[in-house]
Amino acid sequence: MLDKDKKILIVGLGLMGGSYALALRRKGYRVGAVTRSPQTIAYALEQGIIDEGTTTPDAAFVGAYDIVVFALYPHLLLQWLEQYQSLLRSGALLTDVTGVKSGIVYRVQGMLRRDLEFIGAHPMAGRELSGVRYADAGIFRGANYIVTPTAANTEAAIKACEELGRTLGFARISRLSPEKHDEMIGFLSQLTHCIAVSLMTCRDTEHLSAYTGDSFRDLTRIARINGEMWSELFLLNKEELLRQIGLFTTQLDALKAAIENDDTDTLKEMMRLSTERRAFFDK
Repeated sequence: MLDKDKKILIVGLGLMGGSYALALRRKGYRVGAVTRSPQTIAYALEQGIIDEGTTTPDAAFVGAYDIVVFALYPHLLLQWLEQYQSLLRSGALLTDVTGVKSGIVYRVQGMLRRDLEFIGAHPMAGRELSGVRYADAGIFRGANYIVTPTAANTEAAIKACEELGRTLGFARISRLSPEKHDEMIGFLSQLTHCIAVSLMTCRDTEHLSAYTGDSFRDLTRIARINGEMWSELFLLNKEELLRQIGLFTTQLDALKAAIENDDTDTLKEMMRLSTERRAFFDK
């Protein structure tokens, strides 16, 4: 577990930032927040999600923290550091929750002061709702947490970021390069969101809720999507996501051809392989 003397600042107090704050404060850490909405700060203070917060960063406030977690859209993370990194304490450890790494981590590390260190991290958890009012420390239990170190990172910072994940309650901590992270996330997260969005937009489903079973509900749960955030993530990972979409459409075309040709053997083999591979996720 992280040293309890470490003070932790959350920049961006939405669902993920609020959930980080709530989980850390329950573990006994002093947690502050910077976010744009005074109503968000007021709610978080009232609910005991944070100890203190502000909408206007200054050196006295921001410079008091040892660890800073950026729970912002990628472009806002870059803008915040350009404008406010001068306020941060020398030696502070910076990390994030961003869903794309290659296009962000190297840019952040390239612009950062030499006395600061940034290491990317991705909590593989969330909900379809947004905003601090839906903050839930429980979303991290049993979930995966990916740390994305580069050659610019020290082993001490990597281990501290991993300890942050353990403190939050994640079940499995992994290390991946930013590039490998984006390949994996392109398939496991972004492609699945593309499929869910495509299902919900390929026909009018207004009245289909009266007839559906759990299969359609389960498959399209993530179709309730934050368009502003996910469109940014898709485009930041454009080349990798397009490769994963191509991989999927090739298999869908193979399934389509088997149905067209009454090819029972191919259908059964694809379903056998599907069942076999899905079993790994139930362990």
